[in-house]
Amino acid sequence: MAGIRKLELEEALVLGSGWRHACHALLYAPDPRMLFGRIPLRYAVLMQMRFDGRLGFPGGFVSVQDGGLEAGLNRELTEELGEAAADFRVERADYRSSHAGPGARIVAHFYAKRLTLEQLVAVEMGAPRAKDHGLEVLGLVRVPLYTLRDGVGGLPAFLENSFIGSAKEQLLEALHDLELVEPGSLTAWKVSLPR
Repeated sequence: MAGIRKLELEEALVLGSGWRHACHALLYAPDPRMLFGRIPLRYAVLMQMRFDGRLGFPGGFVSVQDGGLEAGLNRELTEELGEAAADFRVERADYRSSHAGPGARIVAHFYAKRLTLEQLVAVEMGAPRAKDHGLEVLGLVRVPLYTLRDGVGGLPAFLENSFIGSAKEQLLEALHDLELVEPGSLTAWKVSLPR
C-alpha cells in the first residue's frame, strides 16, 4: 500500500471539507459446511466484482454530514446489495480501520459485520435485484478460505486477482484479526500481512 497511511478514526473525521470519505464493509458469517465432504469452509466472506473488473467490498462515498459514516454506508449497502441489507445495520462497533491515500484526498473507512449464514445467503439471493446490480456491481463472490491439495487452489489463487485500492490488504488484515482462517495459515500461504 505504497503512499497509503493509516489514520485513527477521530483523526480522519477532522481532515476538513477538502476530503471525501468512502466506507466499505466486509460481510461474513460462520459456515459449518464442508466442501467435498472434507474441506471445512469455516466462514463465508463476501466481496464483489466491481464495474472496473476489480474485486472490492460493498460500499462507496458517503457524506459525514448526512447522519454520519455508518448511515451513509448502510444506504450504500442497500443500493448495492438490495433489500436484504436493510435487515441488519453496520454500526460503529463494526469499524476496523481508516486509510488515506496520496493525492486524491480520499479517506477509506473499513468495517466488518458478522451476520448469520441465513442473512448472508439472503444478501446473495437479493443482490441481483439491487439498484446498482449490473451497473456499479457486477456480482458477489465468496472468498475461498482454504487451500486445495495442489497448494495453489483456493485462497492463494483468489489473491492473484486484481483488487481495488487497499481491498486486498483489508481482506488479509480482517481474516487474520477476526480469526476467520486457521491460525498460521496466512503465513503458510506465504501471504504477508499489512503493517
